[in-house]
Amino acid sequence: MKFNKIKGLIAAPFTPMNPDGSVNTIPILPYTNKLKIDGLSGVFICGTTGEGMLMTNEERKEVAQAWVNEQNDDFKVIVHVGTTSAKQSLELAAHAQSIGAYSVGCMGPMFLKPSRIDELVSFCAEIAAGAPDLPFYFYNMPSISGVELPMVEFIKEASVHIPNFSGIKFTHNNLIEMQQCLNLDNGKWDILHGYDELLLAGLSFGAEGAVGSTYNFMAPLYLDIIECFENGNIAESRKKQMQSVKIIEVLNKYGGAVVAGKALMKAQGIELGDCRLPLKKFNSAIYDNFIDEMKQVGLFEITNNPLKRNSLKH
Repeated sequence: MKFNKIKGLIAAPFTPMNPDGSVNTIPILPYTNKLKIDGLSGVFICGTTGEGMLMTNEERKEVAQAWVNEQNDDFKVIVHVGTTSAKQSLELAAHAQSIGAYSVGCMGPMFLKPSRIDELVSFCAEIAAGAPDLPFYFYNMPSISGVELPMVEFIKEASVHIPNFSGIKFTHNNLIEMQQCLNLDNGKWDILHGYDELLLAGLSFGAEGAVGSTYNFMAPLYLDIIECFENGNIAESRKKQMQSVKIIEVLNKYGGAVVAGKALMKAQGIELGDCRLPLKKFNSAIYDNFIDEMKQVGLFEITNNPLKRNSLKH
């Protein structure tokens, strides 16, 4: 399959929920508009940040349709279709293709995890066959899935057995392996950096596209990191990367990137509701303290500045 590499920032969006815990697609339109204004190149939906594994297939199809409705040439929708069942994932992949999504991605199964490359490739091949006309990305996130296999070997096998294989969403801090993947087959594969706190490191190894949860609410900071890096201002890039680390430290203090990040979107005008079990609800009694700490680390100074378009965005 011929495919174009994704460039720029891809947000891993939160899934809006009603007070009763049901999916609420109404905020997706204003949510999309915000991300487009912020300079995002697209979204990777229903992944870890999107609580995809906590939703039914029908709910995930509903969410995918709402996002794809807002897709255009400059704003791509990648649908995460991973489940513990290749059959269910194939169904989601087929749906993503039928509604016109840009591509599909899949995490390794968390239950009865594959222990060999051929097992993982076979699992992914069955799913990718559900959307044969779309680029297929493997979502490598061993900290969540528990599937930790050598990605260079995976690419070698996947490229033979998955006709629409395009690359990897690489959410792992093994940057040696990431560099190997980026350089494999003369840089043929699309390796999307997935560790927000290490974006600068990913750029230095040659990553051109990145997927992250914190791009939902502080994309301007990361666009500045990319711009400074491209202009050779490494000292300023490091300074801005450190600011992202400080902001993420506050997120982790208040429940983590999913729980606290979802709550933070309210301060940016997007009400997304609570997370689903087993994730805890954000403690609304400490919301004001949370926002005050975010102000102290400069989050709102970042988001209120004139937004810059990244030269990597297309």
